Amino acid sequence: MDLSEKRITVTGGKGFLGTHLVRILRETRGYQNIFIADLSEYDLRNIGDIKRIFDDHRPDIVIHLAAVVGGIGANKENPGKFFYDNAIMGIQLMHEAHLRRIEKFVALGTICCYPKFTPVPFKEEDIWNGYPEETNAPYGLAKKMLLVQSQAYRQQYDFNSIFLMPVNLYGPGDNFDPKSSHVIPALIRKCIEAKESEKNHIVVWGTGEASREFLYVEDAAEGIILATEKYDKPDPVNLGAGFEIKIKDLVALIVKLIGFKGEIRWDTTKPDGQSRRMLDISRAEKEFGFKAKTPLEMGLKKTIEWYKSVRSII
Repeated sequence: MDLSEKRITVTGGKGFLGTHLVRILRETRGYQNIFIADLSEYDLRNIGDIKRIFDDHRPDIVIHLAAVVGGIGANKENPGKFFYDNAIMGIQLMHEAHLRRIEKFVALGTICCYPKFTPVPFKEEDIWNGYPEETNAPYGLAKKMLLVQSQAYRQQYDFNSIFLMPVNLYGPGDNFDPKSSHVIPALIRKCIEAKESEKNHIVVWGTGEASREFLYVEDAAEGIILATEKYDKPDPVNLGAGFEIKIKDLVALIVKLIGFKGEIRWDTTKPDGQSRRMLDISRAEKEFGFKAKTPLEMGLKKTIEWYKSVRSII
């Protein structure tokens, strides 16, 4: 699909991933008809606001990034909110897109859609073989319903919708609020503050034995754009970097990059979450040529430098 003349609406376009996606669409791809539907103007839980998006933007394509997200702590504290907000936003938005007969709908899922005991690496065909990890199951299931809706609407209405499942993202612009941040920004902030205040230790949740996969945000944006341009099938597609790292090794790497010399103390009363996470990324490469380019250490360095440069104003 040639997007150069298409009108593209990006929900959550002022958020972490959305900011990078919009910039790449405009500056790298040269697409000019890019419109942002952000919470400051449109509340996607409100059907009236959703209808207003379509009236205002008249999109040919919708890329749905808007979500209510957070780390393990935020998920445990807000299971109802995370389920309702994410489900209602996506379901209403996709239904209105179908009624308006737009050309394509791109829905963003999550690695949290996968069952708790999925064999590693996670293959797309395993997505229905069990219940998600309990700490983020409401969020994962809300997002997973968009896959059901996407496939059902394609079957009944010939609606062109695709469903992408990225791993944990990180990079400049990430959420560094300790109440809701994911593991990488939380660790970066904790290490920088501990170093500056000359603390002799930091406390990290869990045992450190759980593994995760991380995708640099600019790589994720590139994958979404490639899928929007080239992928038109009902099957879900993983977006990842193709590696896993134990949390204890991630902590050691961040500590090294920041130069914190203190002790790492593990609070084993806190949950690890899912024991292992890594995606099989072969479908994305085969179907639309996506392969992540940013090594983890390079991405972490860029993220740390960005946070240091803006922390006084965020």
